[in-house]
Amino acid sequence: MLHTSKAVIVEGRYDKARLSSVIDALIITTDGFGIFNSKEKQTFIKKTAREKGLIILTDSDAAGFKIRNFLKNIVPEDTVTHAYIPDIYGKEKRKAEPSKEGKLGVEGIDNSILESALLKTGLFEEAVPRESRLITTADLFEAGLSGKPDSAEKRRRLLISMGLPARLTGKNLLGVLNSFISYEDFLKKSEEISSD
Repeated sequence: MLHTSKAVIVEGRYDKARLSSVIDALIITTDGFGIFNSKEKQTFIKKTAREKGLIILTDSDAAGFKIRNFLKNIVPEDTVTHAYIPDIYGKEKRKAEPSKEGKLGVEGIDNSILESALLKTGLFEEAVPRESRLITTADLFEAGLSGKPDSAEKRRRLLISMGLPARLTGKNLLGVLNSFISYEDFLKKSEEISSD
């Protein structure tokens, strides 16, 4: 598995699922063209670009390049690295028909080709064990950030204190927390918001 401290942006959840079997990194989806209208997601991507840097990995069709160009224009140029998948024609397994252009997207590309495309950026290395353990769903519950009457408000305060969008929940929340702070820092922040 490959590791990078940068965030990787893909178009959709199936792309994210494919990529998560190849890399250890924060993976953000644009929800396709949904990124054009989501000011909150745009703000999150801008913040992530400033703090971590971005690798954009969209499909090689016209829609993928339209999304890539939009992203390129909302964040500083020096915070972005581009990764490209080759034009490979075929049909994704979950789809009844090939895409409009007949090209496979990120979700349909073999892992070895994805790895090769990402390694070309020079920003990936073999994953090494973390010094701190990951934050888990049980930790969120224990800290009162899920499963309790005031959990939504506590999550909102935690995310605002970190300068992140207040709407993050579930798996997205865990991925973001594990990318931005250590388990130990999570415990400290949780205590701070509980004492407010």
